[in-house]
Amino acid sequence: MPASAAIVIATPGAEPPAAGTRLIVDFRDDISTRALAANGYVEIPISDYSLRDRLYAIDFPTVAEAEAARAKLAADPDVESVDYDATETLPPDEAAVLAGDSMEAECAASGGAARPAGEPNDPCFRYQWHLRQLGLPDAWKLGTGKGVVVAVIDTGVTKVADLAKTKFVPGYNFLANNANADDDHGHGTHVAGTIAQSTNNGVGVAGVAPDVSIMPLKVLSAKGSGSVAAIAQSIRWAADHGANVINMSLGGPMPIGTMASAIKYARGKGVVVVAAAGNDGHGRVGYPARYPGVIAVAATQFDESTTFYSNWGPEVDIAAPGGNVRVDQNGDGKPDGVLQHTIVPGNITKTDYLWFMGTSMATPHVAGVAALIMGAGVRKPEAVEEILLSTARKPKGQGAAGGRVDDHYGAGVADAGAALRKARGERGVAELGLAGALALLGLAGLRRRGGSERLGLGFVLALVAGSSGLFALPFVISDHHAVVDAVSSGFPLALSGTLGAGNPLAWSAIAPLALIVLLYGVARFRPALAGFAFGVAGALLFAAVSGVVDISYVPSFLDRAWLAGHATIAALFATAVIRRG
Repeated sequence: MPASAAIVIATPGAEPPAAGTRLIVDFRDDISTRALAANGYVEIPISDYSLRDRLYAIDFPTVAEAEAARAKLAADPDVESVDYDATETLPPDEAAVLAGDSMEAECAASGGAARPAGEPNDPCFRYQWHLRQLGLPDAWKLGTGKGVVVAVIDTGVTKVADLAKTKFVPGYNFLANNANADDDHGHGTHVAGTIAQSTNNGVGVAGVAPDVSIMPLKVLSAKGSGSVAAIAQSIRWAADHGANVINMSLGGPMPIGTMASAIKYARGKGVVVVAAAGNDGHGRVGYPARYPGVIAVAATQFDESTTFYSNWGPEVDIAAPGGNVRVDQNGDGKPDGVLQHTIVPGNITKTDYLWFMGTSMATPHVAGVAALIMGAGVRKPEAVEEILLSTARKPKGQGAAGGRVDDHYGAGVADAGAALRKARGERGVAELGLAGALALLGLAGLRRRGGSERLGLGFVLALVAGSSGLFALPFVISDHHAVVDAVSSGFPLALSGTLGAGNPLAWSAIAPLALIVLLYGVARFRPALAGFAFGVAGALLFAAVSGVVDISYVPSFLDRAWLAGHATIAALFATAVIRRG
């Protein structure tokens, strides 16, 4: 295998929270400032955000005083969790930097060899075996993650050249306590590239979900270390600022209650949380991947065997490409690592296309697939996880998909194509079928009353537009196109992509009712108005039955009632329109 670029293995680890003199205390969010001031401790804010989530550090002169305070605080009803602070770190590189030529020039060059139909025009996509292992680029015909926000909790993210066209939303630096979340290490930028590298832009490489927005959250320093408190606070920050998916390519051996609480909080706000199983090569999954509600990711190499470094255990949910730079199994003359554009570790004034390996690299592949599923309209974390795991495929030589493989693979190898086919195909059939059933019920009631109505093509087209759209179109068109994307989603899903995931205006009867009010006086429009209302009713009813949509500003336990109620309203108004038409 020729040497050609810097190669790094990188997954953060954590030092055990040994007895110390700093406690991290998560007070109840509703505790008053007066109560905090009266408790006798000096609370140190983790960041400005501490004023909202009430997460503070408290320092003590001695270990004994810290332990006494920990016991007292643990019994305080105003305290949700109290832990000794711990430092999360990136471990030393486990593969030597290989001498040789930079990949910058080769990957930045436009044009080059002819590419197979459907592949992006990024020159170095040909080296990204790891994206093909996920089922890309075929999956991109069905979705690219538009409208989804992925938080990258890491060393920060620098907008290198091959992230120039990637969308970003504001992030935060929990080390400097400001909004500048640039990377000063390289790890976080590489992770972000796997999720959403600018794709089909004629340079560089590709990412799993190129149309998502990245939320950079810096919690680890240039040396690859940072406080557990900062990580826990960043999880809450992400959930409160619109993240749909959280990627944590970090972990350690010890549970921390503050982080577990933050994950539970994020999950309760509809966020999918994905984390690395760990790089220790033994049968114990690290934290936070080990917590309930987190999708734990193990790493595979080119031949789909799990890698020598990947942790395993019953908590592993799924496997994805993490790479192995020690081999060249595909014979392309390059190491079989995960290739992305990032700043160079140890010399952040330079950028390059670098091969990394680690469960750190496997995790953003899964986060990207989760984002693709959410972009297809599946917004509840439980539903996203069910699709992700149920469509995972068995590794090569182990038969068809279905059921858990073992503690090394979990459900199997992530399959973006299968996940999107299930998310879009089953959804489209169900939405259109329910819309048609509601329309038939309305027409049957009209005929029982002696009425009749020739509704025509306009009724049918409007019903399709309101429910599923031309959902099958991407299955038969070779290249993903903006027009195809626009017409292959029904109205609620398309509008939520514009207004924001789970927007209650999109997932309601408001749009068809408004159109009926505005246009009912024009007789020739009435069939289409009825068809559109029936279509929206079908989409809302499917969302209510399947539980895939999390409605913003509505308590989760009322989501189904909201959707079913608005589906009923839309169907009743549609029936009224055709009855009086």
